Amino acid sequence: MTLTDLTLAEARDGLTKGSFSAVELAKAHLAAIEAARGLNAFITPTAELAIARAKAADERLAKKTARPMEGIPVAVKDLFCTEGVLTTAGSHILDGFKPTYESTVTRKLIEAGTVMVGKTNLDEFAMGSSNITSHYGPVKNPWAPPGDKDLVPGGSSGGSAAAVAARLCLGATGTDTGGSIRQPAAFCGIVGLKPTYGRCSRWGIVAFASSLDQAGPMTRTVGDSAIMLNAMAGHDPKDSTSAPVPVPDFEAAVERGVKGLRVGIPREYTMDGMPAEIADLWRQGAAWLKEAGATTVEVSLPHTSYALPTYYIIAPAEASSNLARYDGVRYGLRVPGETLDEMYENTRGEGFGKEVRRRVLIGTYVLSAGYYDAYYLKAQRVRTLIARDFSQAFEKIDALLTPTAPNAAFAIGEKMDDPVAMYLNDVFTVPVNLAGLPGISVPAGLSARGLPLGLQVIGRAFDEETVFATARVIEKAAKFDTRPPCLKK
Repeated sequence: MTLTDLTLAEARDGLTKGSFSAVELAKAHLAAIEAARGLNAFITPTAELAIARAKAADERLAKKTARPMEGIPVAVKDLFCTEGVLTTAGSHILDGFKPTYESTVTRKLIEAGTVMVGKTNLDEFAMGSSNITSHYGPVKNPWAPPGDKDLVPGGSSGGSAAAVAARLCLGATGTDTGGSIRQPAAFCGIVGLKPTYGRCSRWGIVAFASSLDQAGPMTRTVGDSAIMLNAMAGHDPKDSTSAPVPVPDFEAAVERGVKGLRVGIPREYTMDGMPAEIADLWRQGAAWLKEAGATTVEVSLPHTSYALPTYYIIAPAEASSNLARYDGVRYGLRVPGETLDEMYENTRGEGFGKEVRRRVLIGTYVLSAGYYDAYYLKAQRVRTLIARDFSQAFEKIDALLTPTAPNAAFAIGEKMDDPVAMYLNDVFTVPVNLAGLPGISVPAGLSARGLPLGLQVIGRAFDEETVFATARVIEKAAKFDTRPPCLKK
């Protein structure tokens, strides 16, 4: 086993025992990043910074003053502001932007001892389900069969998902607005957690839709996800939406099992045209939980069918407001014009990609006079009904089990000309964001083509412990240990 094959927990233990150094671990992953440049998973590798932090980690390890994630190589989605390091959000409009501050989540990871190996590629401003809208080009899924078409890694956290799956880092940060951690995790055969809204600070994360965005970990195991979340979570007075709730020991909850738990199977998630292999895996997941001592219960989430249209009104509306700040005046790209208005138009027209422009226009429309009540206000009311569905279901159950995505990874370019078909990739993940609940995707099987398929566990607000415990049971039963084709000897 090479250093890049270790899980995060195994690497932590090896560093503590002195089996290898943090510098050796960092160099192994930096070499892997260089060898896998064809995946386009990284926008900005940070080799010098990584070695410097690894050397400092080795000093602490030698002095027995190691922190919880001392010396662990992680990647950071390029939506998190990192002090002195290029932060692009995958957009041309943020060309050259090097923040003078560190996001709260990445600062917490630094304080936990992690070593950042680079900033990962993403859909522009996190708007996408395929990682093809990035100004820096699409990320390639490491699971693409040799000699076949390149596959999308999912989005928007596709660079992070591909980097973790291809063993370029031991964990990565992602953000999830409508499925942007869980869906790429499913496509790339890794574990992706969207925590409860407010569990992790949003301060210093480039905003897409402020009432939906949430940071979370992307790892290869459920246990590693719990370790990362412990470092990332916690109240932040700089973020008014950050919840002042204690951070439990998530790692301790992973192995507590599901005996006596009631797991809901929502009938509305049985979609017309769902591939048989997705439905079969879902049934298998329920059987695994029953064998471990849980009871499965059919439940109803009656407003599920309204989740996608509700999301695609609220999210663009908030994006329209958040992206108004990119005007070419203070930072990033500036395209000159003869007047101030012309400079704004030129900068935004050239700086934003097609998908971002589409969503800004939709958002501006639904917020405009005469349409606000008909669209945005109505969507907010439906959002309340969706959240109520979950609340009522959780009066009878402890967790929900669903598929993560309606299909496996598809070819790059396959759905580019049909935005609605692309948006349907988020059909199982969007309701969780609208309700602000925690959800995790666990790799649970392979499609007929040999591509990863994920199952999603959804929990009550701030009950990530039950989510981790349930996900761990699925992980143990699935025994998903297949490696991407690019890693096979």
